[in-house]
Amino acid sequence: VAADEGILHASGSGVPPVTKDYCIIYNSNWLSLPKTLDNATFRTLENLTSTVLCSSAEVPSGLMKDKAVVVMRGNCTFLEKARIAQSLGAKMLLIASKSRLSAISDNKTDFEDVTLPIALIRYNDIVDMQLVLGNEVNVTLYSPPLPEFDYSMVVIFLIAVFTVALGGYWSGVAELENLKAVASPGERETRWKKEENVTFTPVTVILFVVICCVMLVLLYFFYKWLVYVIISVFCLASAMSLYNCLRALIGEIPFGQCRITCSNKTIEVRLIFLAIFCIAAAVVWAVFRNEDRWAWILQDILGVAFCLNFIKTLKMPNFKSCVILLGLLLLYDVFFVFITPFITKNGASIMVEVAAGPFGNSEKLPVVIRVPRLEHSASTLCDLPFSLLGFGDIIVPGLLVAYCRRFDVQTRSSSIYYISCTIAYAVGMVLTFIVLALMKMGQPALLYLVPCTLITSSLVAWRRKEMKKFWKGSNYQVGWRP
Repeated sequence: VAADEGILHASGSGVPPVTKDYCIIYNSNWLSLPKTLDNATFRTLENLTSTVLCSSAEVPSGLMKDKAVVVMRGNCTFLEKARIAQSLGAKMLLIASKSRLSAISDNKTDFEDVTLPIALIRYNDIVDMQLVLGNEVNVTLYSPPLPEFDYSMVVIFLIAVFTVALGGYWSGVAELENLKAVASPGERETRWKKEENVTFTPVTVILFVVICCVMLVLLYFFYKWLVYVIISVFCLASAMSLYNCLRALIGEIPFGQCRITCSNKTIEVRLIFLAIFCIAAAVVWAVFRNEDRWAWILQDILGVAFCLNFIKTLKMPNFKSCVILLGLLLLYDVFFVFITPFITKNGASIMVEVAAGPFGNSEKLPVVIRVPRLEHSASTLCDLPFSLLGFGDIIVPGLLVAYCRRFDVQTRSSSIYYISCTIAYAVGMVLTFIVLALMKMGQPALLYLVPCTLITSSLVAWRRKEMKKFWKGSNYQVGWRP
């Protein structure tokens, strides 16, 4: 989070006055903003976005007297604009930008006489200000301190731990049904036909990580086009995942099982309505995905369903494959967050840029759980209105939790591996949030989740003297009996 983010507090002329806050960028070396609105001095806003104010002849004499003035960015430096505005009697200068907001910097030593407060604001916010508050607007600037902790993190934590725990449990239920089918020859063929699992081998794990790396780099360079491909894939995959999750749930309800026959195939009517509902949910999200007030709820529901289905469907055959997958994705996460700033031209992290939308792209990738930030700050307005957790930070450790649950089922070990690994995941999430609060910058969550879950699972297996069996995941379940 940049230290030079602040808030423009705007007030309309109605009774009672309508107020709204907007993001600004300022230079703390030039200007010190108050931390609260107490005793704030409001100025009448004069909208001069039809000019760039590179010459005093661009505006009529006396128009700026004792006012806050907003002009367009371009053609001359910030301080040149400020000197002209100050000479014409302005008390505050706002510079509207149609591009992404960036840090304000100029050679201040050549403009020591300039004492006018200067701030950069989005042009779209000026337009919104007129639409919401009217033409007569009073404004002031302030910069509240960043909150030490945002309680939206608690919601993120509960969603993540719930999804990982439920995904692992569901995978264990499916494994138990498979083992019962193996023990009962009459059910074996029917069960295998229903089985939809995909097993990862060490080779496919490495291939999967390589594909992730290539995809992230392609998104960085071709985000403008590929973002819509990802949105389309998410809609399709999340609709199917939601259907699978709800189908497993309503399958336990012994009512409404009437069927229809078509082309010698029968299907339950309730499943047809369920499919329509899931498709409609994905379509509604796609249409209203940029509606910040409620679209995040639907995205989170679809995202949780996607993660659950992925954890249940993708099977890790042994702990060896889990170590390879989690280890490589840990390196992937750290490299693209911490190392790529030394490689890219603008010094930005490829992972962070893709997550935020490179070059100010308004479309965001739907690969995160989003919860609105509950603490008011400049950061909330400027670039982080939501607390985020990537799907990968749920799915990747979730695959290990699912393997632990299946191992418990296969060895009848009273869920010790599953419970231990789930608790380790929760501890890793808490550690991530602590580091996030201390460092005030985005963290690769796998840096903390992977060691917590892998080390805990290894210790449990070592303590129970089952490391060899846990590592190889051999055919120890062949002799399983119900």
